Amino acid sequence: MSIIRPFRSVRPAKEKAASIAALPYDVYHRKEAKEIVAQNPLSFLKIDRAETQFPDETDMYSPQVYTCARDILEEMISNHSFLTEETPCYYLYALTLHGRTQTGIVGCASIDDYQDGTIRRHENTKEDKELDRIRHVDTLSAQTGPIFLAYRPQPELKQLTKTIKSESPLYDFISEDQVRHQVWKIGEQRQIEQISDLFSQIRHLYIADGHHRAASAVKIGLRRRSQHPDYDGTEEFNYFLSVLFPADELQIFDYNRVVTGLNGYTFKEFLQKVREKFEITEISASFTDSSLSSCRPQQKGEITMYGQHTWYRLKAHRELYTGDPVSDLDVSILQDFILNPLLGIQDPKTDPRLQFVGGIRGLSELVRLVDAGEKEVSAPTQTPVSNFSSENSSSTESALERIAFAMYPTSMEELLLVADSGRLMPPKSTWFEPKLRSGLFIHKFEE
Repeated sequence: MSIIRPFRSVRPAKEKAASIAALPYDVYHRKEAKEIVAQNPLSFLKIDRAETQFPDETDMYSPQVYTCARDILEEMISNHSFLTEETPCYYLYALTLHGRTQTGIVGCASIDDYQDGTIRRHENTKEDKELDRIRHVDTLSAQTGPIFLAYRPQPELKQLTKTIKSESPLYDFISEDQVRHQVWKIGEQRQIEQISDLFSQIRHLYIADGHHRAASAVKIGLRRRSQHPDYDGTEEFNYFLSVLFPADELQIFDYNRVVTGLNGYTFKEFLQKVREKFEITEISASFTDSSLSSCRPQQKGEITMYGQHTWYRLKAHRELYTGDPVSDLDVSILQDFILNPLLGIQDPKTDPRLQFVGGIRGLSELVRLVDAGEKEVSAPTQTPVSNFSSENSSSTESALERIAFAMYPTSMEELLLVADSGRLMPPKSTWFEPKLRSGLFIHKFEE
């Protein structure tokens, strides 16, 4: 059963919370992060991405960068930009986007639950991405970005959440992306014990977002254990910062694809090959944001495709589905029957021809990217055709032409089924919005 416990959070002073709170560290490129910190010196990005405090030529993974992050955090605690709770607490964290609210409980999850599969995952992690957060957490002796966990709805937790939200929030602000953030402190011992007990009755938790942060936190915890052979399991390094949401409140957005190169096919030939596995219908639409809504997939089993200024609706033939929770995902159907066999994209994690586009950007972004590719085709180019790994390619135009695929969003139930089966989803199967903010809650290790 799941172990969740309260913690002594380091959190912003109330009047500074809106300025300190920042999107996750991995949302930004280095230049973007530096620009944001320049505009807002309180932004937590100066801690999460401390290379913003150095010249551009500085190695962002050098020890001095992580030491700088630690020093800034300690300075902000000293000058009371951050305060530390006197006793362990839980919190409620509600995020509202476009009138839709999801409310999570902020606490700490057990690294042992991660190790034994009580906390289930649906993505692989990459060691190089883990190393940065391992160094960051280890140097700061703190976790600064919460892991986004989900659990199957629990009626008593839902009722308790409703009761607590009837009180005045600790924080209440709207971020630059128009997400409302509200936080309530749960310091009453009776409620703390009730929350811990209710989670102990939940069989499994699921990582929705933050697989690399979770893996990094676990590795740091295990490292600290090796450094403290007399540990008893109560030390803070045995737990990692999390926000836990009921699965029925979460929304997964589509994660779309843009492909450069038709693997030697003309567009007409490509359509003909797709028709062998999919029913294809042409969609009539102008390219305004509102009219593009008709170009979205309407249900599971549908993919829409944009190429040569035309949208098409693809409906997978029934025989493509086997009942397997991973193979039947729409992203798997696309990969297994179009991207790999027709376009030669064998590894979607590494193939440079494949670009992933979060659904929050809208279908107009797919139109823009594809049309920009057409302009590149018609203009003189020095890009070698061989870069696109196409055995059949006989023309630069075929190698550089772009097409886009808009996906129907993966459902939370599909995510839970894949995780429960012990399997992994293809890369970029889910895009969660709104994003949790870093800097609102910090979990420090007490030595």
